[in-house]
Amino acid sequence: MKQKLDLTTWSRKEHFEFFKNFEEPFFGLIATVDCTKAYDNAKEAGVPFFIYYLYKTLVAVNAVEAFRYRIQDNEVVIYDRIDASSTILREDHSFGFSLIEFDHNIQNFKAMAQNEIERVRQTPGLFTRSFEMDNLIHFSSIPWVNFTSLSHARSFTFPDSCPKISFGKMTLIGAKREMPVSVHVHHGLADGYHVGLFFEELQKQLDQK
Repeated sequence: MKQKLDLTTWSRKEHFEFFKNFEEPFFGLIATVDCTKAYDNAKEAGVPFFIYYLYKTLVAVNAVEAFRYRIQDNEVVIYDRIDASSTILREDHSFGFSLIEFDHNIQNFKAMAQNEIERVRQTPGLFTRSFEMDNLIHFSSIPWVNFTSLSHARSFTFPDSCPKISFGKMTLIGAKREMPVSVHVHHGLADGYHVGLFFEELQKQLDQK
């Protein structure tokens, strides 16, 4: 499921060695995506919109190799598949962490996601399960706010190299639907170029069924 990256031949070796020692090695940016077609396609497919754009996000994440890199024991590994740990809101307005595995078949993904969402909603506490691997993105949705900036709470003593992706409020502008998307990545593993590749792929996925 994973393999080591050969640092000796990696063009970003010096960048990795430099940024991995930072107290805060993550950088982030926000861009707006057009979700007009995605919203209609989700309805047509009978998939809740949250699950639909989480699925499309994972398709894009898995398509960009740098988003599949993780740091383990001062080495870089490449995972074959990236899943999502998404925050799930409960009726009492608390939330818990989930594990939603990626599946290329959207109906299979929908079923697994719905089961996990219901499990978290019926389970108290923040950590409702253990996380054995870090082949994850940390995912969240803030559908009440059309944000223009976003930061994350992090423990600098905890080794973490998982990308963090958050969607904001969907806004209707004429006949067009837009959403802000925040992406934070470890600078030892990715640069602005790679984040740009992700946004390009995400928009492509949102525009197609």
